[in-house]
Amino acid sequence: MNRVLIAGLPGSGKTTLARTLEQRLTLPRHELDALHHGPGWVKRPEFEADVEALAAQERWVTEAQYSSLLGDLLWQRADTLIWLDLPRMTVMSQVLRRSVIRAVTRRELWNGNRESFRGWLDPGHPVRAAWSHHARRRITTAERLAAHPHLTLVRLASAPEVRQWSASPGVGARD
Repeated sequence: MNRVLIAGLPGSGKTTLARTLEQRLTLPRHELDALHHGPGWVKRPEFEADVEALAAQERWVTEAQYSSLLGDLLWQRADTLIWLDLPRMTVMSQVLRRSVIRAVTRRELWNGNRESFRGWLDPGHPVRAAWSHHARRRITTAERLAAHPHLTLVRLASAPEVRQWSASPGVGARD
């Protein structure tokens, strides 16, 4: 695992798992939200160029996001896909908890941006996206995986399975 892409819905644990793999495998971690969001939640003009530069590196871990802007760039370059294919209720519990904490604490996320409860009205808010895209994301991830047969797949279907896999002594691939 040298170029790892982590797929899943908002709140599924992509960033948490990426941090774990960064430490366990000494992989450089790149958070796509930090590269995408400029001040005021505006897309940074350098986003695509920054992602192209990270994709060209020999080792990295990042999230499978922003396909409407990036196409298959990261999927083509990755050697491993970790698919956090968690049940809807697990994802919703995690994304709700995360969003409430972010809105209450007003902790800075990326480039001065902070989550607010008002933002929950936006159709693209992670809570709304996690709910509305659950079934469709499963289909699109399977389709993209089929289009990239070179990827080694690690498909994890529950939060305990994610914890067990990421803590295993020989973190590696499985079908």
